[in-house]
Amino acid sequence: MTLTQQDYTEIEQLNARYVYAVDECTSSGYDYADLYTADGTFGVSTAWGVPGVVFAEGREALARAGGGGKDGCVTRAPSSPVFGIHHVASSLVITPTGTGAHGRSTLLAIGVGHDPTAIEWQGGYEDTYVKTDKGWRIQTRWHVWIDMESSVQYKSMIAAGIKFPTGTPAAPATEPKP
Repeated sequence: MTLTQQDYTEIEQLNARYVYAVDECTSSGYDYADLYTADGTFGVSTAWGVPGVVFAEGREALARAGGGGKDGCVTRAPSSPVFGIHHVASSLVITPTGTGAHGRSTLLAIGVGHDPTAIEWQGGYEDTYVKTDKGWRIQTRWHVWIDMESSVQYKSMIAAGIKFPTGTPAAPATEPKP
């Protein structure tokens, strides 16, 4: 598949909307979910090019992953290890594929450990994009968190009792209790 300049721009905008939607829980998490295809998948891996553990699949699960869902946005307690975290996805590289596009980007988290000045490298995103009747959408997104076990945020999540699936560690299914 050949990508036009417009395709590249639309995929870049998709990624820009992603960071805002996940950090702000806009539209009860549905703005985040709607960046994906109807059967879209988000998961966490510890290596580039290797699928990890699926965290959310489908619109409702993705809305919850975006901080919301049918009951609205979940208020993050100030004691939560994810309270005050803001994501910065940068250095996006988009490559055409036979069915759409592939993307890789770098992920930084700002506000780690409740320090608004702390910045932590958290690997990046590896994506499969497809063009739908609603425009470009994410079909699969892997948060590739290579050095997860040495991460300040990961350690604080484990200390807060957040359970990760067995196998490749993945993002938590629930917020820690306040």
